[in-house]
Amino acid sequence: MADGSKQSKAVRDTPRDRLEATMALDADASAVRLVSPARAAALRKLGVRTVRDLLEHFPRRYVDLSSVQTVCRAAIGENCTVNGRVHEVKLKRPRRNLSLVEISLVDDTGVLMVTAFRQPWLADQIKPGAAVAVAGKVEFNYGFKRMTNPFIEVLDDASGQTGGLVVPIHPATEKLSTAWVRRLARNALQHTAGMLDPLPLELRARRGLMSRGCAFNAIHFPRSMAEQASARHRLAYEEVLFLQLQLMRDESLSREGRAAVSHCVDGHRVSELSAALPFELSAEQRSAVGEILSVLAAPKPANHMLLGDVGTGKTVVAAHALAAVADTGTQAALMAPTEILARQHAATLGPLFDRVGVIWDVLTGSTPADARALLLERVAAGVVDVLIGTHALIEDAVRFKDLSLAVIDEQQRFGVDQRAKLVGKGSCPDALFLTATPIPRTLALALYGGMTLSYLHHRPAGAAPRATRVLTKDSRGIAYDAAKEALARGEQVYVVCPLVGASTVEGGKSADGGSQAESEYVYASISIESDDDLCEAELSSAEGEAAFLQAKVFTDHTVELVHGKMPARRKQEVMERFRSGQTQVLVATTVIEVGVDVAQATVMIIEDADRFGLAQLHQLRGRVGRSGLPAQVFLVSSSRSEQALARLAAMEGTDDGFELASFDLSLRREGDILGNRQHGASGLKLVNVVRDAALIEAAHEDARAIIEADPLLEGEDVRALAREARLSFSRSTEFQGG
Repeated sequence: MADGSKQSKAVRDTPRDRLEATMALDADASAVRLVSPARAAALRKLGVRTVRDLLEHFPRRYVDLSSVQTVCRAAIGENCTVNGRVHEVKLKRPRRNLSLVEISLVDDTGVLMVTAFRQPWLADQIKPGAAVAVAGKVEFNYGFKRMTNPFIEVLDDASGQTGGLVVPIHPATEKLSTAWVRRLARNALQHTAGMLDPLPLELRARRGLMSRGCAFNAIHFPRSMAEQASARHRLAYEEVLFLQLQLMRDESLSREGRAAVSHCVDGHRVSELSAALPFELSAEQRSAVGEILSVLAAPKPANHMLLGDVGTGKTVVAAHALAAVADTGTQAALMAPTEILARQHAATLGPLFDRVGVIWDVLTGSTPADARALLLERVAAGVVDVLIGTHALIEDAVRFKDLSLAVIDEQQRFGVDQRAKLVGKGSCPDALFLTATPIPRTLALALYGGMTLSYLHHRPAGAAPRATRVLTKDSRGIAYDAAKEALARGEQVYVVCPLVGASTVEGGKSADGGSQAESEYVYASISIESDDDLCEAELSSAEGEAAFLQAKVFTDHTVELVHGKMPARRKQEVMERFRSGQTQVLVATTVIEVGVDVAQATVMIIEDADRFGLAQLHQLRGRVGRSGLPAQVFLVSSSRSEQALARLAAMEGTDDGFELASFDLSLRREGDILGNRQHGASGLKLVNVVRDAALIEAAHEDARAIIEADPLLEGEDVRALAREARLSFSRSTEFQGG
């Protein structure tokens, strides 16, 4: 825009102009100057449809021309920027279909040779005598320092500089170059100049944030990398703030006008349950119990998540909440994703409940019809305090007299609608979600900002040690030897086979009927969550492994196979034989990932371990070492990928699932927090949950304060915030409580 145009804009900088500039954010991208129909089509391929989208199409990297080295001081093997004069330009065609432009660049200290492959037009654009800056990795061969395919910027001959010392590199397409995207981004900034800032001035001042308009300008066209960092911080903060506000407002809306139960948390069943335990709760467990009972006692609906690493004792913590419901005289439901896990909960909690006077029962898909009818009558009459079961609990025939608490174990295994249906069986029950997937706090805030959270990081004192070792395919005999030694001691072995190929999980359904997409976690680098999507080729592969092990490796022991394609009753029978010790070696797919406790299982061999994400590997290895016996896990891989091997090596270094999750997150690209599978499209483009932990905490704290003052964001002073949150994240799909 010419200087005269800038003056004209400044003169027209009235409140009405600012409002129009703000409303222009959501106009079609074609409203921006030079966005022709063809360019609009190219932008749509980049996911850009509105002016806002164009402003949020941030540069993927920057070339910092402010940090310049001479040819002499440019370090070989390092990336740097060199300014100089073009001495000679040659267009060469060493072979058919291959062209290269060779540019000799000189400064006062030496000569730098620049080679640009398949860019013949550079020979016409760059002439001898031109001042240019090149940025790239310095190499040395044939007697010269060289750069291959560097970023090249023609400098203004008078000043020796570009229009800016930091050059943004925007994501582009074949039909829309980086230079054109940069030009359209500048035009979009001009189109929205003077936009209103949705963040209150007091909040910006307290957090030291630049204005929104300045931030958009500085992130696209920064004068320095420090300015770019400040702009990114401001825009990342508002991304998280808007998400938190939307999640919290959705939670407020879901419970509006519904009276919650204030549970009795100091009754005799709760106190007797603690005394009835055959062990003493850890400090973390006592803290989690206190936090959960506190939200249950509050006069507003609870929406709480207990995040506990594998083997940290989530179930016994949740048992205290269930006992509090019995003390209150109301009812609770505990829903598990599989019949195996539901009956395991019954076997674990039932004797404790019997000792303290909590009336309980179990309902699954295999409950006989006559027993089912009688059980449903008792539940409807309010006789049963706690009903444990599978997705059978959400069937229409199941009616509670007064459901005041819904507990959902391994909540990621259920679809949003299924979770909501269980909660909907009460007038306004509290909701408690359990997960063994280790989600770092900052990611949990991003995913579940509308919920309150409790954590269990550590296994109880005295838990058996569990060692993990990475092996190549050629050295898997080490794992077999360890397994044979364990079998000789009367212990048991898991051998886990992966689901190979991403195509097998697209559009799949989980065992409970929930969509596969809803059960995947974004930091499992390769998400293989449900083995119900196992194709026939992979089934025969798993069966082949079981046959091989029985015939060649564990010939003196019984080997069986379990996978998700088996009928539920057959799976139950196989697992029961393994649990009772009739089967010594179980070849399994990820069906054994959740909740299976076999005390004598001490060795796990995971084939093609590089096919799994770290979170899932950690879940799987949690199946061994459940008793006091030391456990060994062997990760077998044929991968030669450095990143894959580094991920597996991290499994050797720590048994802390939250630490592993943070490591896995650090390997992912910035902004990939919610993940397209979780929310349709991620609205978080700038945030990294590892690097931006403090920012996420700050935004969560500010959002909580705003929501506590105005739960539905209806006040005049937060109207702009409410609008931006709604537009940025339309509607959260996670945890609409009831």
